[in-house]
Amino acid sequence: MTHLLEVRELVTKFYTEQGVVNAVNGISYTLDEGESIAIVGESGSGKSVGVLSIMGLIPSPPGRVDSGEALFNGRDMIGMDPEELRHIRGREMAMVFQDPMTSLNPVLTVGFQLTESLKLHLGMDDNQAKKRAAEMLDLVGIPNPEGRLSDYPHQFSGGQRQRVMIAMALSCNPSLLIADEPTTALDVTIQAQIVELVKQLQEKLGMAIIWITHDLALVAGMVDKVAVMYAGYIVEQAPVHDLYKKPLHPYTLGLLHSMPKLDATGQERLASIEGLPPDLRQNFQHCPFSPRCPYAIDKCKQENPALMSTGPNRLSACWRWEDLREETGFGVNA
Repeated sequence: MTHLLEVRELVTKFYTEQGVVNAVNGISYTLDEGESIAIVGESGSGKSVGVLSIMGLIPSPPGRVDSGEALFNGRDMIGMDPEELRHIRGREMAMVFQDPMTSLNPVLTVGFQLTESLKLHLGMDDNQAKKRAAEMLDLVGIPNPEGRLSDYPHQFSGGQRQRVMIAMALSCNPSLLIADEPTTALDVTIQAQIVELVKQLQEKLGMAIIWITHDLALVAGMVDKVAVMYAGYIVEQAPVHDLYKKPLHPYTLGLLHSMPKLDATGQERLASIEGLPPDLRQNFQHCPFSPRCPYAIDKCKQENPALMSTGPNRLSACWRWEDLREETGFGVNA
């Protein structure tokens, strides 16, 4: 079976004066047409670096993709000619970033920025591009779309700017949308609106989605499967409902426990994962989560486990996943 995207053993490092930062350590996953995956983890886990590596957007120096493949429609994006990459980015694969104010050029109108990619990738003339740009603003819920084309980014609210970024990403009908924490800079109400908008657009347009987030609660009910990253590794991968019902890695369990909950008194309880994320300049011979893990045994501190099959479409990089399966039953309805 040919996948829309197949990432194989991707390794990305940053060569700095302070040492080599092992940002992504051999991650692999697949995505089919119309499918959605969430890549979840703390800040610094490597989730954004992984997708930026695929798109050829790692700043070099100091960053470099050292090895691995990223096959998109059968073509390896790693090491691809920059001109060929530019034709794929925006046309077949598009990305929405977390801060729309830094992604939109403040001195150019929204209409200019929307029509630029349409002319470049689809060969439209001015009138065709303006018509399509207005249609896209209408699609993402911007009132008076024709009139707003002449406005500048600062004339839009934060939520509207993010909608403009989504319209820009979808304007050329890409088969894959990458959403890199697109709701982080927005308040909770607007976050919910953006999530619902993306879900509706996926159903309408049939595109595949990679949703990058640190918030497991955000992706419940909106993706097909989840890959959990820690210290540059994928430590668990599973269908979303299975992951929420019974996590099979202690780090995933910690993320789920850290989601806000109400106790019997109606008070919100917050749990945290003890300790600090590891220094990515070290080469891990042991499980990188073991210093923070309540389930760690001597073997965890001596040998780093590879991803192991734990059931249908399930993988976990934990020596004690069978014990977790017996002990835990998180029971969250995704």
